[in-house]
Amino acid sequence: MARRRKNRTHLKGANASAPKDAADPKAPKSFIVRHGQVGHSIAQLVRDMRKVMEPNTATRLKERARNKLKDYISIGPSLSVTHIVAFTLTPVAPSLRIIRLSAGPTLSFRIERYSLTKDILNASRRARSMGMEYLSPPLLVLASFPAPGPSTPPHLTLLAKTFQSLFPPLAPSTISLSSARRVVLVSYNAEQGTIDFRHYLITIRPYGVSRRVRKVLEGTTKTAAGKVVDLSSHHDIADYVLRNKDGGDGGYESASSASEADPEEATVRLAGDYVGRNNRKGEKRAVRLDEIGPRMELRLVKIVEGLPGKEGGVLFHEFVKKAPSEAAALKAAAAARAKLRKERREEQERNVARKKRKDGAEDDEDDEEGEEDSESGEEDGEEGEDDEGDDEAWDDEADVSEGEDGESSEGEDGESSEGEAEDDGEESEVEEKQAPRPMKRHKPTPVKHKKGGRR
Repeated sequence: MARRRKNRTHLKGANASAPKDAADPKAPKSFIVRHGQVGHSIAQLVRDMRKVMEPNTATRLKERARNKLKDYISIGPSLSVTHIVAFTLTPVAPSLRIIRLSAGPTLSFRIERYSLTKDILNASRRARSMGMEYLSPPLLVLASFPAPGPSTPPHLTLLAKTFQSLFPPLAPSTISLSSARRVVLVSYNAEQGTIDFRHYLITIRPYGVSRRVRKVLEGTTKTAAGKVVDLSSHHDIADYVLRNKDGGDGGYESASSASEADPEEATVRLAGDYVGRNNRKGEKRAVRLDEIGPRMELRLVKIVEGLPGKEGGVLFHEFVKKAPSEAAALKAAAAARAKLRKERREEQERNVARKKRKDGAEDDEDDEEGEEDSESGEEDGEEGEDDEGDDEAWDDEADVSEGEDGESSEGEDGESSEGEAEDDGEESEVEEKQAPRPMKRHKPTPVKHKKGGRR
């Protein structure tokens, strides 16, 4: 008896447990790419940034050496991509560009310093493996940005709106509490003029208990035994909780020293059920942010209208300052280039439409000529049939007349003289000489087959 195969009735991958917030069709989507010759560290930074932007990014996007930035720009709108974050390596420092599709603007940054995810986790005491946290988008926190106003530099307002448009908007009335798993912090440093980029994981733990008691309650340890607390070196549970490791007369620690109470500011009451054991609605829990990387320190260099290759006016530049007259001239030149590009596009569309009309007219003429030829061929065929009928009738009359003449001549001249017979013999000999020779029939040549072949 054959073994019955199990039918899979569950979904595999991100679709199995993805929250509803991640499936928002209006959420911004992005490409995180690298272009040009970059090293291994920049390539790893690109992969880490894709993890940050999940699930609304192309995580498994494959770049090739011949791919250019314009390839991603041209194919992005057809895939509903709203942003392209491009990393490259310049002679000065690594560079980062945020491109808003499909009309711009383009923001260029210099990466002053950065740390990869693996570096952050190796340096952290509370390093942990991530998995389900990336099924929902992160929460964005903008810190130290000046409020929009007449006195605020316009490039800072545009910078804040650009980072806001990278992530889905936060709706407190509709968001699910269990989907808030990560936080992206973008902080502006006014003294140095840089932007700090951080990525954190939201951790919930019981409030008012020590770390050892929390391990017993939650059953989470880093030992090879799994989720069971190892008490093999202790005589009693009190030795583990109060840190009497030897079990002798040294005494136990006090409850105040053993407890690791969290500050009151870091505690909240859960508004709904959260991920983890015993994290139910209404429970008081301590909230902590664990950095999981990557970490970047960015400096805004330039803001340009339009897309790379179709740049417009320069809205902001960190190192190059233009006089008002020079800025106006550059803006006018950019407007002239845009106008010329538009005229060329319209002219090309007119040429294509004219060519299509011309091809359609030629096809119509060919169809009309074909119809005329078919009509003339039918008329010729009818005339030919009439001629053949007349010829056949004329041949029948000729045969009948010849037969009648032969019978009458035989009846009248039955008794002829010898002289007339001789004259008839001479005439027959002349007619035989003038008659055409019959055609020789050629016998078909036999085909010789090889021995053993098929006959």
